[in-house]
Amino acid sequence: MTETLRVTPDDAGPDADSYAELRARLFIPLGVAGVRASMGVFEDVIDGVNRLVTSLRPLGAEVMRFPPVLPRAMLEKSGYLRSFPHQLGCLCSLGGSEREIGLQVERFYAGEADWTDGLETGDLVLSPAACLPVYPLVAARGEVPETGLRFDVSGACFRREPSQEFGRLQSFRQREFVFVGAKEGAAAFRDEVLQLGQSMADALDLPHRVVSASDPFFGRASRVLALLQKQKTLKYELQVPLAGEDTWMACLSANYHEDHYGQTWDIRVDTGEVAHSACLGLGIDRLAIAAFIRHGAEPATWPASVRTRLGL
Repeated sequence: MTETLRVTPDDAGPDADSYAELRARLFIPLGVAGVRASMGVFEDVIDGVNRLVTSLRPLGAEVMRFPPVLPRAMLEKSGYLRSFPHQLGCLCSLGGSEREIGLQVERFYAGEADWTDGLETGDLVLSPAACLPVYPLVAARGEVPETGLRFDVSGACFRREPSQEFGRLQSFRQREFVFVGAKEGAAAFRDEVLQLGQSMADALDLPHRVVSASDPFFGRASRVLALLQKQKTLKYELQVPLAGEDTWMACLSANYHEDHYGQTWDIRVDTGEVAHSACLGLGIDRLAIAAFIRHGAEPATWPASVRTRLGL
């Protein structure tokens, strides 16, 4: 029987808990909370999780793979800046002429100045969610059919959430199934992909629960926004147990955005109404971590059904 392991900090001592050995088998710490290098055995399972996700892809979904950065202007218009500024990472670079950059660097090594004093903000940000580029791309195509458009998107994401929790990473991989179309279709899609998420958890033999959830909004209005999100049941999370009944880790979320992105990007359905959207966001790293916690450090010993579904 696989023991449920207890979460402890990345820098915990080797005898601190039963996660320490598993952590050492899967990751190499890089000195910053939530940023790690992963070992081959972990990447093999990541590949398997992606194969499982692909096998459950909604029929007719268009595949898009995005880089880890997106235009700053796109992020600003999306509304993400207003809702989650505390999570964002912006790309900066040294500005000025080659001589000026060189002098700034030399002053740093001479102990006279910090080289980051010469940084200038660029036109790119680190992508906080894989689906964000989809909506302006859809808008550029014109009207959306009433039956809607479906997408399978993925990318490397970043959220400034430094933590010692085993499953909380600042840099992580995300896969999303996205729908853009009529209101009724978006709501139905959210429910459909939530069931797909439960099928993924079942395929991995992961005990789980589905709960109504809210996002960590920023600022004074955060509690009101979170309450509205829960009252309207716009977001559901699938969570797996970690340190017993009171500690759970969210591995995926099913979200109904209503017409937020339709209004933001002026996306119209061919009936004339503003488009609605929904998505299933999958934390690929967390799903893999949950499988290791559930089944142990050696995939060769995992249940045959899990190995088969992952293609291991």
